[in-house]
Amino acid sequence: MNPFTSLPVACRALFRNRLRTVLTMLGVIIGVGAVIVMVAIGSGARAQIEARIATLGENIILVTPGSQASGGVRSGSGSAQSLTVEDAISLQAECASVNSVSPVLEKTLQVVASNQNWYTHVQGVASTYLEIRSWPLAEGEFFSDQHQKAAAKVCVLGATVIEKLFGGENPIGEIVRITGVPVEVIGVLSRKGQSARGTDQDDVVLVPVTTQLKRLYKKDRLTSIIAVARDAGGLNAAEEEITDLLRQRHKIGNPEDDDFTVRSQEEIVAAATATSRTLGALLASVAAVSLLVGGIGIMNIMLVSVTERTREIGIRRAVGARSFDILVQFLVEAIVLAFLGGLAGIALGVGGSHAVASAEGWPVLVSPTSILLAFLFAGLVGVFFGFYPAYKAAVLQTIDALRYE
Repeated sequence: MNPFTSLPVACRALFRNRLRTVLTMLGVIIGVGAVIVMVAIGSGARAQIEARIATLGENIILVTPGSQASGGVRSGSGSAQSLTVEDAISLQAECASVNSVSPVLEKTLQVVASNQNWYTHVQGVASTYLEIRSWPLAEGEFFSDQHQKAAAKVCVLGATVIEKLFGGENPIGEIVRITGVPVEVIGVLSRKGQSARGTDQDDVVLVPVTTQLKRLYKKDRLTSIIAVARDAGGLNAAEEEITDLLRQRHKIGNPEDDDFTVRSQEEIVAAATATSRTLGALLASVAAVSLLVGGIGIMNIMLVSVTERTREIGIRRAVGARSFDILVQFLVEAIVLAFLGGLAGIALGVGGSHAVASAEGWPVLVSPTSILLAFLFAGLVGVFFGFYPAYKAAVLQTIDALRYE
């Protein structure tokens, strides 16, 4: 008897006890379904984070202030307030691996238009900022180098600010007041959505950095410097050049004394997805326990089946079946149980993933790879947990099996 001959025999044996077969498969069904749902949630979360980070632009390098120490007490990251516009100018001029640089000076300020007002993020940036961020304009124009040099009172509004101040109407040519300073709206940003941190990127007003420094916030230290490498392969070289130049400008000899932090887009993605990756692995591991329980259920029922069919085994042996034939017969039954449970579990997992996405609004990503792995794992469970009962049936002596009552 070969495995293909054993298959219809196994199916008939299983369908004779339909309720027991379904209950045995239940553990595998729940296990496979849970694995698919958990992996889909984890993959969806990572994909969402990566997509949001991608809104920063391509080949981005972010320079932020580091920490400072006073009397042996170290402040948190960003407390050094060490970055200046001159630093940004030097990076643009002296770093060969860097294509474009923009200083960023951000502050939450009140913006007033007519009888409406809104506290929002006002960012002073360079004329290269939108190119670096791959952020197109919806209407109007962006400020130029001439605006920068003149510290012109112009601004570009994000979609959220337009909704709050103008009710969605076209604001180009209108005057808004930022901390009491009248500023003309010359452009409208296209929608960008949420950032990797969950903040609304459209809740922003962009002004020339010189305007922010001289007219609005009047602070000479930058919040950050954003740069873009010439190509993806040059990210590491650009990081090293930026780090070396800033250490030289800030007169830092020991790297441990750095008063700035340089991070590439790859590092930002890795840091942001580390937690979701760990959580996804944990959820998948917990779900895999259900598969283990399902496998134990298969072993238990197959042992019961061997006991119940001892006389059948004896008759088969008496008419010429070999130990290998008996082994294959019961092993095929266990594998069929696992695979049928796996198929039902796949349907449950895919349906459950879409149900979670619809009910909770969570991002889910069901990949063919996760489905295939869950199905193969279900088959391995059948082989592993079905082998011992099959072996026990195969080693039964013919005379003992025939005498069994």
